Amino acid sequence: MQAWPGSSYPLGATFDGNGTNFALFSEGAERVELCLFGERGRETRVELRDVDAYVWHAYLPNIQPGQRYGYRVYGPNDPENGQRFNPNKLLLDPYAKAVDGQVQWGQSVFGYNFGDPDSRNDDDSAAAMMKGVVVNPFFDWSGDRQPKTPYAESFIYEAHVKGLTQLNEHIPEELRGSYSGIAHPAVIDHLQKLGVTALELMPVHQFVNDSTLQEKGLSNYWGYNTIAFFAPQNTYASTGQHGQQVQEFKAMVRALHAAGIEVILDVVYNHTAEGNHMGPTLSMRGIDNEAYYRLEQDDKRYYTDYTGTGNSLNVGNPHTLQLIMDSLRYWVLEMHVDGFRFDLASTLAREFYEVDRLATFFELVQQDPVVSQVKLIAEPWDVGPGGYQVGNFPPQWTEWNGKYRDTVRDFWRGEPQALGEFASRLTGSADLYEHSGRRPVASINFVTAHDGFTLRDLVSYNEKHNEANGEDNNDGESHNRSNNMGVEGPTDDASVLAARARQQRNFIATLMLSQGVPMLLHGDEMGRTQGGNNNGYAQDNEITWVDWSTADQPLIEFTAALSRLRKEHPAFRRSRFFNGRPVKMEEGAPIPDVVWLRPDGSVMQPEDWESGFGRAIGVFLNGRGIRERDRRGEQISDQHFIVLFNAGDDEVDFALPDQKYSPEWDVLVDTAGAFANTEPVLPGATLPLAAKSLMVLCEHDLPEPEIDHSVAASLTLNAGLTAPDDLPSQAPKPEL
Repeated sequence: MQAWPGSSYPLGATFDGNGTNFALFSEGAERVELCLFGERGRETRVELRDVDAYVWHAYLPNIQPGQRYGYRVYGPNDPENGQRFNPNKLLLDPYAKAVDGQVQWGQSVFGYNFGDPDSRNDDDSAAAMMKGVVVNPFFDWSGDRQPKTPYAESFIYEAHVKGLTQLNEHIPEELRGSYSGIAHPAVIDHLQKLGVTALELMPVHQFVNDSTLQEKGLSNYWGYNTIAFFAPQNTYASTGQHGQQVQEFKAMVRALHAAGIEVILDVVYNHTAEGNHMGPTLSMRGIDNEAYYRLEQDDKRYYTDYTGTGNSLNVGNPHTLQLIMDSLRYWVLEMHVDGFRFDLASTLAREFYEVDRLATFFELVQQDPVVSQVKLIAEPWDVGPGGYQVGNFPPQWTEWNGKYRDTVRDFWRGEPQALGEFASRLTGSADLYEHSGRRPVASINFVTAHDGFTLRDLVSYNEKHNEANGEDNNDGESHNRSNNMGVEGPTDDASVLAARARQQRNFIATLMLSQGVPMLLHGDEMGRTQGGNNNGYAQDNEITWVDWSTADQPLIEFTAALSRLRKEHPAFRRSRFFNGRPVKMEEGAPIPDVVWLRPDGSVMQPEDWESGFGRAIGVFLNGRGIRERDRRGEQISDQHFIVLFNAGDDEVDFALPDQKYSPEWDVLVDTAGAFANTEPVLPGATLPLAAKSLMVLCEHDLPEPEIDHSVAASLTLNAGLTAPDDLPSQAPKPEL
């Protein structure tokens, strides 16, 4: 096999139109072999003789896209000192752009003999290993333009590639469960109807199925078990695994962009699928264990675990940081994605022991001209000390707001709580984000996500039902803040079903009307159920797939209507925090941008916030009080709104405030359905708000008076007089 010296940059396998450059970082290696595999599995080894700054490299002039490859790395096998080199283990390139096959579990992929973690196993693992694939980097993007939707206008839809598409009968069977399925009009039309601006895909980086799950007949369905940070998951490709998955992913992004929908990836840079000291040797462990993983300093046989998965990437090492940053840039520049949601992002901030807000990773992101310009969303916790870091990420980051989820769930199930907490979450969580110079859009608001109950299950189950996971129902969160409305699980009771339907509407309406960025879990708008399973990570089956055939059509229409309301009215999606205060207003004073109302129509007083009556409250949103400008620099103005909440078990009479807020009100939304298409409501009127319901009122638009353009009318207007009846007019009088 002819091999030239090649280049140490870029890392990975890079096809230039003629041949392919291979480059692999390993500081501790003594020798590196590139292993090429033919169609029948025949292996050809090429020694990489050139090494610059710990990067081993070679250029092979005849290697074309589709070529499968791996590495064998020689060096010390001394686990106590953190070194686990073993050339008998074929290793996947951490920079592989595509992956072929899956790991075939058995003794050969482990560096020790089963039952003795301190031993050494020299079985050859090549036949059992997934292989890297050389890809063709060229793709016709056809003038693709990224939507670049501002955060304030964003509506995020969290989805699983397979789960969203597998049961959609409008998608050809061969495309279901794939990137092409996501790109199908049946999915895109649905997203557009909902008003979705960004599709957040659960992990699509190549991941590994755990052997322990496979032995139970389960799988790593969610995908939080990454092994290759540049490669799209091969099982989501309908066209092939020899590089076709890259082309298919790009085509999906192009189709979504054409529909005005951004693509955000859920990424897992905090750990890899190699697990702890008893895990397999698949890639980084055998390439340079000390560089890539955090090891316990007193005994480097063991891995520091801030993730609960066995290991944590060593973000304190510059080469590991380079891997992460190179991966992020690749997905933006080459795959055209629009942002990232970082799983267990607190782990990436750990340079030492505590979470460091100014960690090197965040500094690199801040100054990177590519990565700093896309949407960056943190899951602000991990399992390490001080791991819950909501509100503490740098200014350019947004965060999954777990406090929003918990507070809104507690409010609607009638749990006694301080109303101030609910008010803060509803108005963008200024207490969490304003101190760091951030805006309400720093809060990614959600009621449900992939981890936990679906929305329908949240109102149908008080307890988790995870028996199918094979852990005797001991896995998953036990404190779900849910309310089954009186019956656990399925029921034919019409009153219970009506209450559940109303509660789902309450959650969706609250989500859509809160300041910040709403995120909806796939299928929640359809009434998707997982049968009470709140930890579907291992269920690649009907438990977790979206069943389009049983979609709750009225709920879909309701969700779309609330999304349109939010889109059309900037009062619900401000870019700045409110500056109003819940204090008594003096007569004739300007109306604050936000006013909190008691059920009797009076303004909430400071003592009311902790009084404990807090299951019913109203909020006035001043549409003219928006201190912002649109993209053209024009002052943003909107109508006034009042939103009324009743989370109690009894009907509450709400008195509307006096006419200085608005002379008349229209009822736009009533989740109880009692006030649909009614006549305008006058100030001081009392509205009966049903138990556990929400109502949205908009100031009534009075018809514009017809203008008399006659000369006589203009003369009298200038004179400040009323035109006499006998004054000639060139225009007919309007009929009253």
